[in-house]
Amino acid sequence: MHICVCVKRVPLTGGKITLTDDQRALSTKHLGFTVSPHEECGVEEAVQIVEREGGSVTVLTLGPAEAEEQLRDMMAIGADRAIHLLTDGEEWDPQATAAAIVAAIRADEQPYDLILFGNESADAGNYQVAIRVAHALGMPAVTGVKAISIDSDPAHPRAVCEQEVAGGRDIYELVLPAVVSVKEGINLPRYPSVPGRLRAKRKPLEASNPERPAAQLEMVKLVLPPDSGKQVQVLGTGADAAPAVVAVLSELGVL
Repeated sequence: MHICVCVKRVPLTGGKITLTDDQRALSTKHLGFTVSPHEECGVEEAVQIVEREGGSVTVLTLGPAEAEEQLRDMMAIGADRAIHLLTDGEEWDPQATAAAIVAAIRADEQPYDLILFGNESADAGNYQVAIRVAHALGMPAVTGVKAISIDSDPAHPRAVCEQEVAGGRDIYELVLPAVVSVKEGINLPRYPSVPGRLRAKRKPLEASNPERPAAQLEMVKLVLPPDSGKQVQVLGTGADAAPAVVAVLSELGVL
Protein backbone atom coordinates (compact mmCIF):
# COMPACT_ATOMS: atom_id res chain seq x y z
CA MET A 1 0.00 0.00 0.00
CA HIS A 2 1.70 3.17 -1.21
CA ILE A 3 0.13 6.41 -0.01
CA CYS A 4 0.77 10.05 -0.89
CA VAL A 5 -0.40 12.71 1.57
CA CYS A 6 -0.61 16.32 0.40
CA VAL A 7 0.03 18.86 3.16
CA LYS A 8 0.27 22.63 3.41
CA ARG A 9 2.36 25.02 5.51
CA VAL A 10 -0.08 27.37 7.26
CA PRO A 11 0.08 29.95 10.07
CA LEU A 12 -0.38 28.53 13.55
CA THR A 13 -4.07 28.25 14.32
CA GLY A 14 -5.26 30.24 17.30
CA GLY A 15 -3.09 33.29 16.60
CA LYS A 16 -4.45 36.73 15.80
CA ILE A 17 -5.03 36.95 12.06
CA THR A 18 -4.34 40.21 10.23
CA LEU A 19 -4.28 41.03 6.53
CA THR A 20 -1.69 42.71 4.36
CA ASP A 21 -2.36 46.29 3.29
CA ASP A 22 -3.80 45.21 -0.08
CA GLN A 23 -6.17 42.71 1.68
CA ARG A 24 -5.05 39.92 -0.64
CA ALA A 25 -3.04 37.78 1.80
CA LEU A 26 -2.53 36.99 5.47
CA SER A 27 0.16 38.99 7.23
CA THR A 28 2.53 36.37 8.65
CA LYS A 29 5.16 38.71 10.09
CA HIS A 30 4.52 37.66 13.69
CA LEU A 31 3.08 34.17 13.15
CA GLY A 32 4.62 30.72 13.49
CA PHE A 33 3.82 27.94 11.02
CA THR A 34 2.59 24.37 11.13
CA VAL A 35 0.79 21.78 9.00
CA SER A 36 -2.97 22.15 8.66
CA PRO A 37 -4.64 20.04 11.40
CA HIS A 38 -6.75 18.01 8.93
CA GLU A 39 -3.62 17.19 6.94
CA GLU A 40 -1.65 16.26 10.04
CA CYS A 41 -4.41 13.71 10.72
CA GLY A 42 -4.06 12.58 7.09
CA VAL A 43 -0.37 11.79 7.61
CA GLU A 44 -1.11 9.95 10.85
CA GLU A 45 -3.83 7.91 9.11
CA ALA A 46 -1.45 7.01 6.27
CA VAL A 47 1.24 5.92 8.72
CA GLN A 48 -1.25 3.74 10.61
CA ILE A 49 -2.49 2.12 7.39
CA VAL A 50 1.08 1.32 6.29
CA GLU A 51 1.90 -0.06 9.75
CA ARG A 52 -1.00 -2.50 9.27
CA GLU A 53 -0.77 -3.22 5.54
CA GLY A 54 2.87 -2.55 4.68
CA GLY A 55 4.07 -0.12 2.02
CA SER A 56 5.27 3.48 2.18
CA VAL A 57 4.09 7.03 2.88
CA THR A 58 5.13 10.05 0.81
CA VAL A 59 4.31 13.59 1.90
CA LEU A 60 4.03 16.30 -0.76
CA THR A 61 3.75 20.05 -0.39
CA LEU A 62 3.64 23.10 -2.62
CA GLY A 63 5.24 25.98 -0.79
CA PRO A 64 8.29 28.11 -0.02
CA ALA A 65 11.70 26.77 0.97
CA GLU A 66 10.73 27.16 4.65
CA ALA A 67 8.07 24.44 4.19
CA GLU A 68 10.86 21.86 4.39
CA GLU A 69 10.48 22.16 8.18
CA GLN A 70 6.90 20.89 7.97
CA LEU A 71 7.90 18.06 5.62
CA ARG A 72 10.62 16.97 8.06
CA ASP A 73 8.08 17.05 10.90
CA MET A 74 5.79 14.73 8.93
CA MET A 75 8.70 12.38 8.21
CA ALA A 76 9.50 12.44 11.93
CA ILE A 77 6.10 10.91 12.70
CA GLY A 78 6.53 8.13 10.16
CA ALA A 79 6.41 9.29 6.52
CA ASP A 80 9.17 7.68 4.45
CA ARG A 81 9.98 10.39 1.91
CA ALA A 82 8.96 13.88 0.83
CA ILE A 83 8.36 15.83 -2.38
CA HIS A 84 8.74 19.60 -2.18
CA LEU A 85 7.31 21.71 -5.00
CA LEU A 86 9.11 24.98 -4.37
CA THR A 87 7.41 28.37 -4.77
CA ASP A 88 8.37 31.93 -3.96
CA GLY A 89 5.92 31.96 -1.06
CA GLU A 90 3.02 33.56 -2.91
CA GLU A 91 -0.31 31.74 -2.55
CA TRP A 92 -1.30 29.68 -5.59
CA ASP A 93 -4.96 29.42 -6.52
CA PRO A 94 -6.62 25.96 -6.18
CA GLN A 95 -6.55 25.30 -9.93
CA ALA A 96 -2.81 25.97 -10.19
CA THR A 97 -2.10 24.04 -6.98
CA ALA A 98 -4.00 20.99 -8.21
CA ALA A 99 -2.24 21.12 -11.59
CA ALA A 100 1.20 21.13 -9.91
CA ILE A 101 0.26 18.22 -7.64
CA VAL A 102 -1.11 16.19 -10.55
CA ALA A 103 2.07 16.76 -12.57
CA ALA A 104 4.24 15.70 -9.62
CA ILE A 105 2.20 12.53 -9.02
CA ARG A 106 2.33 11.58 -12.68
CA ALA A 107 6.09 12.19 -12.82
CA ASP A 108 6.80 10.14 -9.70
CA GLU A 109 8.14 6.65 -10.33
CA GLN A 110 6.08 5.39 -7.38
CA PRO A 111 2.42 4.72 -8.32
CA TYR A 112 0.06 5.44 -5.43
CA ASP A 113 -2.82 3.33 -4.20
CA LEU A 114 -4.26 6.15 -2.09
CA ILE A 115 -3.86 9.93 -2.20
CA LEU A 116 -4.89 11.69 1.01
CA PHE A 117 -5.71 15.34 1.60
CA GLY A 118 -7.00 17.31 4.54
CA ASN A 119 -10.64 18.26 4.06
CA GLU A 120 -9.58 21.90 3.79
CA SER A 121 -6.49 23.95 4.62
CA ALA A 122 -6.48 25.99 7.81
CA ASP A 123 -5.81 29.26 5.97
CA ALA A 124 -7.63 29.34 2.60
CA GLY A 125 -10.22 26.68 3.47
CA ASN A 126 -11.45 26.40 -0.12
CA TYR A 127 -12.07 22.60 -0.20
CA GLN A 128 -11.21 22.39 -3.93
CA VAL A 129 -7.78 20.86 -4.41
CA ALA A 130 -8.56 17.20 -3.60
CA ILE A 131 -11.54 17.13 -5.97
CA ARG A 132 -9.59 18.82 -8.76
CA VAL A 133 -6.73 16.31 -8.38
CA ALA A 134 -9.11 13.33 -8.39
CA HIS A 135 -10.87 14.63 -11.51
CA ALA A 136 -7.60 15.21 -13.37
CA LEU A 137 -6.30 11.73 -12.47
CA GLY A 138 -9.60 10.02 -13.23
CA MET A 139 -9.83 8.57 -9.71
CA PRO A 140 -12.87 8.13 -7.45
CA ALA A 141 -12.99 10.51 -4.51
CA VAL A 142 -14.79 11.05 -1.23
CA THR A 143 -14.43 14.03 1.13
CA GLY A 144 -15.05 14.75 4.81
CA VAL A 145 -13.98 11.27 5.92
CA LYS A 146 -13.80 10.31 9.61
CA ALA A 147 -12.71 6.65 9.25
CA ILE A 148 -10.82 4.58 6.66
CA SER A 149 -10.30 0.82 6.42
CA ILE A 150 -8.52 -1.00 3.62
CA ASP A 151 -9.68 -4.19 1.95
CA SER A 152 -6.44 -5.41 0.40
CA ASP A 153 -7.96 -8.20 -1.71
CA PRO A 154 -5.44 -8.42 -4.61
CA ALA A 155 -8.24 -8.85 -7.14
CA HIS A 156 -10.36 -5.92 -5.92
CA PRO A 157 -8.42 -3.61 -3.55
CA ARG A 158 -10.65 -0.92 -2.09
CA ALA A 159 -10.94 1.66 0.66
CA VAL A 160 -14.02 1.73 2.89
CA CYS A 161 -14.61 5.31 4.06
CA GLU A 162 -17.04 6.62 6.66
CA GLN A 163 -18.48 10.12 6.54
CA GLU A 164 -20.39 11.61 9.45
CA VAL A 165 -23.92 12.84 8.68
CA ALA A 166 -26.85 13.89 10.83
CA GLY A 167 -28.06 10.84 12.72
CA GLY A 168 -25.34 8.43 11.62
CA ARG A 169 -22.65 7.77 9.03
CA ASP A 170 -22.53 7.29 5.27
CA ILE A 171 -20.20 4.50 4.11
CA TYR A 172 -18.46 4.58 0.73
CA GLU A 173 -16.46 1.84 -0.97
CA LEU A 174 -13.83 3.17 -3.37
CA VAL A 175 -11.92 1.03 -5.83
CA LEU A 176 -8.21 1.83 -5.50
CA PRO A 177 -6.41 3.93 -6.55
CA ALA A 178 -8.53 6.71 -5.06
CA VAL A 179 -8.44 10.19 -3.53
CA VAL A 180 -9.75 10.79 0.00
CA SER A 181 -9.88 13.95 2.10
CA VAL A 182 -10.02 13.44 5.87
CA LYS A 183 -11.27 15.59 8.71
CA GLU A 184 -9.61 16.40 12.01
CA GLY A 185 -10.69 13.84 14.59
CA ILE A 186 -10.22 10.77 12.40
CA ASN A 187 -7.31 9.99 14.75
CA LEU A 188 -4.99 11.58 17.31
CA PRO A 189 -1.71 12.46 15.56
CA ARG A 190 1.43 11.43 17.38
CA TYR A 191 4.10 13.97 18.32
CA PRO A 192 7.48 13.83 16.57
CA SER A 193 9.97 12.19 18.93
CA VAL A 194 13.65 13.11 19.17
CA PRO A 195 14.73 9.82 17.48
CA GLY A 196 12.03 10.42 14.86
CA ARG A 197 13.42 13.88 14.12
CA LEU A 198 16.93 12.48 13.78
CA ARG A 199 15.71 9.82 11.36
CA ALA A 200 13.75 12.45 9.40
CA LYS A 201 16.96 14.36 8.66
CA ARG A 202 18.27 11.31 6.77
CA LYS A 203 15.11 10.54 4.82
CA PRO A 204 14.98 11.55 1.13
CA LEU A 205 13.41 14.85 0.13
CA GLU A 206 13.05 15.63 -3.57
CA ALA A 207 12.69 19.30 -4.49
CA SER A 208 11.66 20.82 -7.82
CA ASN A 209 10.43 24.15 -9.15
CA PRO A 210 7.10 23.75 -10.96
CA GLU A 211 6.12 26.42 -13.44
CA ARG A 212 3.08 28.31 -12.28
CA PRO A 213 0.33 28.19 -14.91
CA ALA A 214 -1.48 31.33 -15.96
CA ALA A 215 -4.08 32.21 -13.33
CA GLN A 216 -7.67 31.57 -14.31
CA LEU A 217 -9.07 32.45 -10.89
CA GLU A 218 -8.65 35.96 -9.53
CA MET A 219 -8.35 36.90 -5.87
CA VAL A 220 -10.33 40.08 -5.25
CA LYS A 221 -9.71 40.52 -1.54
CA LEU A 222 -9.88 38.79 1.82
CA VAL A 223 -12.25 39.93 4.56
CA LEU A 224 -11.88 39.17 8.25
CA PRO A 225 -15.08 38.13 10.06
CA PRO A 226 -16.53 40.87 12.30
CA ASP A 227 -15.14 40.95 15.81
CA SER A 228 -17.80 40.14 18.37
CA GLY A 229 -16.10 42.51 20.80
CA LYS A 230 -16.36 42.57 24.58
CA GLN A 231 -18.23 44.93 26.84
CA VAL A 232 -17.48 45.65 30.49
CA GLN A 233 -19.83 47.50 32.81
CA VAL A 234 -18.54 48.70 36.18
CA LEU A 235 -21.36 48.28 38.71
CA GLY A 236 -19.63 50.12 41.53
CA THR A 237 -17.06 49.52 44.21
CA GLY A 238 -17.29 47.96 47.63
CA ALA A 239 -20.61 47.51 49.37
CA ASP A 240 -22.26 50.11 47.12
CA ALA A 241 -22.03 47.65 44.20
CA ALA A 242 -24.08 44.96 45.93
CA PRO A 243 -27.57 46.27 44.96
CA ALA A 244 -26.47 46.62 41.33
CA VAL A 245 -25.14 43.02 41.32
CA VAL A 246 -28.45 41.78 42.74
CA ALA A 247 -30.33 43.67 40.03
CA VAL A 248 -28.21 42.14 37.25
CA LEU A 249 -28.65 38.63 38.66
CA SER A 250 -32.38 39.21 38.83
CA GLU A 251 -32.43 40.27 35.18
CA LEU A 252 -30.59 37.09 34.26
CA GLY A 253 -33.15 35.03 36.17
CA VAL A 254 -30.68 33.41 38.52
CA LEU A 255 -32.29 34.75 41.68
